[in-house]
Amino acid sequence: MTTLTAAARYSRGAIALHWIMAALIVLNFVLAEMAEDASKDERSILMGNHKAIGITILLFTLVRIGWKQARPAPPLVDTLKAWEAALSKVVHGLFYVLMLAIPLAGWAASSAWGNGAPVDMFGLFGMPALPVEHGKESAGLFGEIHETTAKLMFVLFVLHVLGALKHHFIDRDGTMRRMVPWLK
Repeated sequence: MTTLTAAARYSRGAIALHWIMAALIVLNFVLAEMAEDASKDERSILMGNHKAIGITILLFTLVRIGWKQARPAPPLVDTLKAWEAALSKVVHGLFYVLMLAIPLAGWAASSAWGNGAPVDMFGLFGMPALPVEHGKESAGLFGEIHETTAKLMFVLFVLHVLGALKHHFIDRDGTMRRMVPWLK
C-alpha cells in the first residue's frame, strides 16, 4: 500500500467541490428520472428543481475550473501505468466538458421551449433565458444534445467509480485516498 503525503492529496476546497458536484449531478439524474413518470404538476416541480440544480452545477463548474487554475491537482500516484494516467486525463477532461455542455444544452432547451422565460432559481431569482431561437425544433435539438451528453456523463461516472474502486481495493495505490476525506 502506498503512503500518501499531504501534498499528494487534493486540497480541502477541491475535495468539497468534487463531492458537492457529484451529489448535485446524481440528484439531477434522479430528478429527471422521477419526472418521467410524474403527474404534470409533480413533473413541473421536479423539472424546475432539475433546471435550477443544472445551472448551479454550471456555476460550480466555473468555480471548479478557477480553483483548478489557482491550485493545480497533485501529481498522479507513480504506480499508474502510462495508459491509466492517459485515461485519467481524458476522463477528467471529458467530465469538465460535460459539466459545461450538459447544463448549457439544458438551459438552451429550456430557453427555446419557454420562449425566453427565465429559469427560476429555487424562488430566489430568475436566470435569464439564453439568446436562442424559440420553438419546438430548436428546443428539440438542444434537448437531444442535453440527453445524449447526460447519457455519456452517466457512462463516465460509472467508469470513474469503478476505476476508483479498482485502485482502492485491487491496486491499493492510494489513488482514492487523494479525494476521499475520510480515508487515511
